[in-house]
Amino acid sequence: MASFAGGKIEAYVGPDDLGGDDDLEAVIVDFIAGARKKLDIAVQELDSTPIAKAILAASWLGVRVTLFLEQDYLRTPLKRDKATKVPIPPVPKTGETPEQALERVLWDEDDTDLSENRRILAALLRSDVEVRGDFNPGIFHQKFILRDFDRGTATKPGNPALLSGSANFTWTDTHVNLNNVFVFRNAHIMREYESEFEQLRRGSFGRGEHGDVPSVYTLSGATVKVLFAPDHTPELEFMKQMLKGTKEAAFAIFTFAGSSGIDDTMLALARGGMKIRGVLDPGQASQRWAASKGLVHENIELFVPKREGPFEELRKVHHKLMVIDEQVVVAGSFNYTQPANEFNDENLFVIGSPELGKHMKAEIERIIAGSRRYVP
Repeated sequence: MASFAGGKIEAYVGPDDLGGDDDLEAVIVDFIAGARKKLDIAVQELDSTPIAKAILAASWLGVRVTLFLEQDYLRTPLKRDKATKVPIPPVPKTGETPEQALERVLWDEDDTDLSENRRILAALLRSDVEVRGDFNPGIFHQKFILRDFDRGTATKPGNPALLSGSANFTWTDTHVNLNNVFVFRNAHIMREYESEFEQLRRGSFGRGEHGDVPSVYTLSGATVKVLFAPDHTPELEFMKQMLKGTKEAAFAIFTFAGSSGIDDTMLALARGGMKIRGVLDPGQASQRWAASKGLVHENIELFVPKREGPFEELRKVHHKLMVIDEQVVVAGSFNYTQPANEFNDENLFVIGSPELGKHMKAEIERIIAGSRRYVP
């Protein structure tokens, strides 16, 4: 853990399984364990048993928990006949009748990739934890926990803080995917996320009520701006922050699509002499729609990690991280895609802090050191 802005901002990079500084699963578990009154959790996916157990333990100690999850990670769409739309029955195993096969699938086994998600959901419901599914036809892509915060009561007993970043609360994101987690201890920042959570409570997903212009707050010398997608069209924020740069933009990103304007901005800056260095996820970079195909310039260097050494067990580069001139850090849940900008529920934050900038740039450089050049 590294602390900034007089302890008001903490930054974690990992997982330690891949040579990072921090055990991200433990960070999230410890954050949840610090709750005294309330946990408002909004996350795309939860399949980490330790994190689920921490939520359950908090609930049994009297902490009021509300949890929003992306429904796509809880339900399995049935295969249906194209003409009739009737579900296609399961294939019987040896010795089974069609009726027995259906009974087995309905009641006796869950051998899908979502079995752990649903096991955890059942445990949460048995303990009377309030779990809600999203209603965003796009993707509910949030990843944050608001702890012990009530507007106007932040000074009363409790342990108020906000946790957010790129990591879902899953085994893969906290053990075999590269990710980051931030913790903020500031009432203004928490109030922004409280407004987002109240919007979710009202059943409003996608565009909401945050207003057109996000506020900027000062935390012991560091400036912080919080944005939510799609309200604040975050893509423009990335472009604006990059255009303020003069030397270098370094980034690590999971999904970077050519449908965003971020790639055009990078090309324009490279032509003007600015250096662009970025780490891409190998699987995403190879897609036909990936922005990497067009990011060709002598001032642009792209990298993908080698699956050897510290990254031998790597599955994904799941960061959503940019550092500009080692002065400005842009992070959160936001991938560089058109759906993230226009449809998904997302959050991101822009932090002006040279100390934090150097720290997060060092993590990008660590990944680059274990990578190879990516040539489209």
